[in-house]
Amino acid sequence: MKSAPHWRKSSRSAGAGESECVEPADLGLGVGVRDSRDPDGPRLILRRDVFADVVAGIRAGRLTGQRVRTSR
Repeated sequence: MKSAPHWRKSSRSAGAGESECVEPADLGLGVGVRDSRDPDGPRLILRRDVFADVVAGIRAGRLTGQRVRTSR
């Protein structure tokens, strides 16, 4: 039987009213990411190396929260 993932709120979250907070969880083969305001909503599942790159990008200031256009 699998146990439920342990979702962690970011240590940088401002708490109540925070509008841009996500929660990661170790899912064994990858890292789950969900919106803390919508815990039952959709989730992303990222490979560990991709999640590490995202975290590094945030820490380096390369990911600012601005919308990025993608081509389809």
